[in-house]
Amino acid sequence: MKTYRAFLLLLPVFVLNACASKSEFVVVADDVKKLKTETETVRSQSAASYSDVQQVRDEIAQLKGRFDEMDYKNRQTFGRLGLEDSLLVHKLDNIDTRLLRIEQLLGAGAPKSSVAKPEIGGSTGPENVKASSALTDSALLKDGMQKLAKNSFSEARDSFSLLMQTYPKSDLVDDAQFNIAESYFNEKWYEKAVLEYQVVIARYTKSNKRPAALYKQALAFELLGDQVNARARFRDVVSVYPSSSEAALAKKKLQ
Repeated sequence: MKTYRAFLLLLPVFVLNACASKSEFVVVADDVKKLKTETETVRSQSAASYSDVQQVRDEIAQLKGRFDEMDYKNRQTFGRLGLEDSLLVHKLDNIDTRLLRIEQLLGAGAPKSSVAKPEIGGSTGPENVKASSALTDSALLKDGMQKLAKNSFSEARDSFSLLMQTYPKSDLVDDAQFNIAESYFNEKWYEKAVLEYQVVIARYTKSNKRPAALYKQALAFELLGDQVNARARFRDVVSVYPSSSEAALAKKKLQ
C-alpha cells in the first residue's frame, strides 16, 4: 500500500519529466532542421561561388589565349615589316649605286668647261659639288637646309647626299637622310618620299628622327590615298614612341 502511494506521488514527476524531454526533443529537432537548411544554403552558395570562380578562370584563359594569338600575329607582322624594311633599303642602295655609276659615266664623257665655279648656296653643278666637298658635315647640313628653305629641292639633296658620301660615320647622316625625304615630301613627290623615309626607319633605328620619319611616311601614304598603310604607320608611331609629339598627332589621325 505504501509502495502504491509512493508511485502515485512520483507519477506527476515522471509525467513532467516526460513532457520536458519531449519539448527538448522538439527543440533539438528544430535545430537540426535549421542546420540542414543552413547547410543546404551554404552548399548552394558555395556551388554558385565555385561556378563564378570557374567562369572567371575560363574568361582569363580565353583572354590569355587571345593575348598569345595577338602576340604571335604581332611578332609575325613586325618580322615581315623588318624583312620588307631590309629589302627596301637594299633596293635603294642598289639604285643609289647605279645612279652614282651613271653620273660618273656622264661626268667622264662631258666636255671640260672653263666656266668659273659658283658660290656655295647658288646653283648646283659638278664644280659646285667639288667645292662643297671641302665643307664640314655641319656646314653641308646647314647649306642643304638653307636650300631646302628656298624650295631648291634638288640642290638641297645634293648637299645632303654629299654629306653622307663624304662623312659616312658622321652623327648627322641620319639628319641628312631625313631631310632628303623631306625634300621629296615638300616637292609633293610622295612615292619617293615614302622610300626615303623608309631608309631612316630601317637603317637609323636609334635616330631621334625616326618618330618623325614614321609620322611623315604615314602622311605621305595618306596623301597617296593608301589609308591602310597610313593608319598602320600612325599606329606604329603611337606604339613605338608613345611619349613623342608625333604620337599625339598620330592619335588624332586615328580617331
